[in-house]
Amino acid sequence: MRIDKFLKVSRLVKRRTVAKEMADQGRVKVNDRVVKSSYDVKLGDVIEIGFGNKQLKAKVRDLRETTKKAEASDLYELID
Repeated sequence: MRIDKFLKVSRLVKRRTVAKEMADQGRVKVNDRVVKSSYDVKLGDVIEIGFGNKQLKAKVRDLRETTKKAEASDLYELID
C-alpha cells in the first residue's frame, strides 16, 4: 500500500491529497529515510510525519485497504 493511502486510511492525515503533498515535500520519513508518496509501506515500518513544528512517530502494525474510524488506530502504534 502506498504511504499516502496508508496515512489517509489510518487517519494520521485527513486527506490523501494532503498526505501526497506532504510526502512529495519531504515531510514524511520511513525508517529515517525521506520517502515519496509512492513508497510501499510494510509491516513494522516506522513513519515520521512533520506537521510544522510538531513531529509524529508511528509504527505500522496492520495494513488494510479500508477501515472504520473506530478501528483506524489499530493500524499503527504511536512512539514517543
